Amino acid sequence: MRKTKNKKRGGKPFSIFERSKIETRWCIDFKSISEIAGELGRNKSSVSREIQGKPRKGRGRYQAHIAHERALKRIQNRGNTSKTSKLPDLKKYIENKMIDEQWSPEQISIRLPIEFRENKLMRIATESIYQEVYRRVKRDGNGFVKTGEVDLRPHLTRRHKVRAKKGFRKARKLERESLLPSIEDRPKAVEKRNRLGDWEDDTIVSKQTLVRLKNMTERKSGVTLFEKTADGSIGSCDQVAIKRLSRLPKSVLHTLTRDRGSENLNWKHIEKELGLKVYFAHAYSSYERGTNENTNGLIRRYFPKKTDFAKVTDDELKRAEYLINTRPRKRHGGLTPLEVLFNETGVAIYS
Repeated sequence: MRKTKNKKRGGKPFSIFERSKIETRWCIDFKSISEIAGELGRNKSSVSREIQGKPRKGRGRYQAHIAHERALKRIQNRGNTSKTSKLPDLKKYIENKMIDEQWSPEQISIRLPIEFRENKLMRIATESIYQEVYRRVKRDGNGFVKTGEVDLRPHLTRRHKVRAKKGFRKARKLERESLLPSIEDRPKAVEKRNRLGDWEDDTIVSKQTLVRLKNMTERKSGVTLFEKTADGSIGSCDQVAIKRLSRLPKSVLHTLTRDRGSENLNWKHIEKELGLKVYFAHAYSSYERGTNENTNGLIRRYFPKKTDFAKVTDDELKRAEYLINTRPRKRHGGLTPLEVLFNETGVAIYS
């Protein structure tokens, strides 16, 4: 029997995972189009069209999430014409029920066959009504209502101005995580704790306020630094981390291990400002940042759960930090974290 070669599959749109792989291999690993195509099992012409001549570095380079959003939009717009443009009675019915009676698109869809049993044109699916709502607004709900149209968005239950695509946020999260520097690539010396300068950080949340605590802990000595953030945003959390760690010499700034929270995503900025390498623990694996998690427990002794961090003064935080850093540690033979740091580096955090 004659053997046939396995043909590389083609025609199927790239998935978000494939686009993430293209971004990583093209922009970071500097692989060729042929190498990327071979790894994906795709035709190199398909990969070439996907990249569209975008450079590996700098402005305008290939970005997976942008390419995927545009692809989804192209797919969504195929044959995407208004189902009510030639059916004024149906259009009026939808508007009246949503505006005057506050019906949902689903209620309208299931009611039409009952009120118009003989008129088969008075039919529309729930999803088509949602598409009709957002089609009336320019730029997918981000712009102005089109001339002659009624804005139905305020009459939806949740009143969303922009409709999120189903499953897209999950795909973006998976894509994001696939591109983050993994703890698996972290130097083995970090795990052994045989040097100073490997840090872990975390954010302690209070349900009573947006104010949080950003905590950075050095793995070998156990020295911890923490301070309030205005909220849980990337900018606010990174500001505290940079402020506290930048006061230390470069000799004690090698790595920083973080969790995959949204407040930690601007890791490239942290690397640039502090001159260290950032790595991310696996999702739901807090034990991979055990030093930091144990320190959070110490902090909670002074500020237990349900503490409103907005009401905690800076002096109270400084005192708690000092007390934790001057606690004798069994693993250090009774020395404190501050003493370990000073004995090895001559660095004194508190003058």
